[in-house]
This record gives sequence, C-alpha cells and structure tokens, in this order.
Amino acid sequence: MTLPSPSGPPASRGDGAPVSALLLDLDGTLVNSEPLHREGYRVYFAQKGWDVPDLTIFTGRRALDVLATEPGPWSGLDPQAVLDEILEHVPDEDPEPVPGARELILTARSGRTPVAIVTSAGPAWVERSLGSLGLGLDDVDLVVTALDVTAGKPDPEGFALACERLGADPAAAVAAEDSPAGIRAAVAAGVRRVHGIATTHAPDELTAAGAVEVHVDARPLLALLAD
Repeated sequence: MTLPSPSGPPASRGDGAPVSALLLDLDGTLVNSEPLHREGYRVYFAQKGWDVPDLTIFTGRRALDVLATEPGPWSGLDPQAVLDEILEHVPDEDPEPVPGARELILTARSGRTPVAIVTSAGPAWVERSLGSLGLGLDDVDLVVTALDVTAGKPDPEGFALACERLGADPAAAVAAEDSPAGIRAAVAAGVRRVHGIATTHAPDELTAAGAVEVHVDARPLLALLAD
C-alpha cells in the first residue's frame, strides 16, 4: 500500500540532503516487544527440557530462518512446527511503544517523507504493534513483512523492496534498526544512514554492524525530520 505524499518541505538526512524515505524496523525499534518474544522462547525451551540458547540469534531475523539454518536443540525438527509451538507461549499482550516512535511516524507523514516498515514479523503482528502506538496501517506508506521476501534479514531484500516500491533512492534514505542483522540488511541495500536503537543490543554491536549513530530510543530521529 502506497499513499500520496502530503505537501510540505522534504526532510533532510542531517547533512543537508533530502530524505528519500524513512525505513523503520518494527520489533525493538518502534515497539519494545522483544521481552514478549523471548518469554515465548524461554517457556518453550523449558517445557522441552532444553538449554536456552543465546536468544539474540533470533533478534531481527525471521524465526523460520534461524530454526532452519542455525544449529540448536531444534535441529532435525520441522521449523514451522517448532515456531508454531513457540508462538503458543508468547504472552498475549500488546507491546510497549518505544519513546518517540509514534511522533516519528506522524512527523514524517505530515511532511513529504514516505514511511515504510520493514520487519521480520508477519502482517497481523504489524497491525497489532501499530495499534499499540495508536496508529493503523493507513498511517504508514508501505509495509514489508516476512511474507513479502524470500530471504530475511540480514539479506537486504526487504529494504531493497521497500525502496523499489516507494520509488526511493536507498542512498538518500534513513533507516532505523535495533539488531545487527537488520543494520547489515539496510547497509547492504545501499542505505547510507542507518541509525541503531539500543533496546536489545549493546551500542558497540550496532556500531560494528554499520550504524552511523546509536540512540536509546526513537526521539533523536525527529531531528532529521526537522532540518
């Protein structure tokens, strides 16, 4: 879904150049949902009697990709069946908003900066998460979910697809991500200004992955839209 851009001056990236698009991850970037997901994994592993792995391997990536490619106690099992069981244990709660996330989206949409959500989650979780921000699907220009790509993050397909559908130059876009996998995906798609949100990973991990700046929440990104 792509909406026409409202009138008004385009935002800049902070270096004087206009922002072609604002590309936003969802979990950990707009909503602090990682604690809910990790509780689902923890309960599932405990019930199986398995040692709990480093759950950061799931952060920012499609769970099916991790279960299919990473070694673990799930090796040899049907990844979809494992994921279905894990999801049964995720608390049925709305995620907490990341400070500044709602304002960031609304500020961009009130100007001429198109907004895309590029996420490893599915469509239903996108809609629920936006609802926790008091927003709906009509408040963003485009959503790219796990179902829209053949390869998940850190593959750049999702960000490249978002830029293609928005008609946006990736080199002039700004992305925000909370995981190294997501940052690498955006950088590989040609996005030159990728900002890290340190809700789930240490700042140095995000910087090492390619983030140009790291913030504790989404509020500092508002300055990019005010230039």
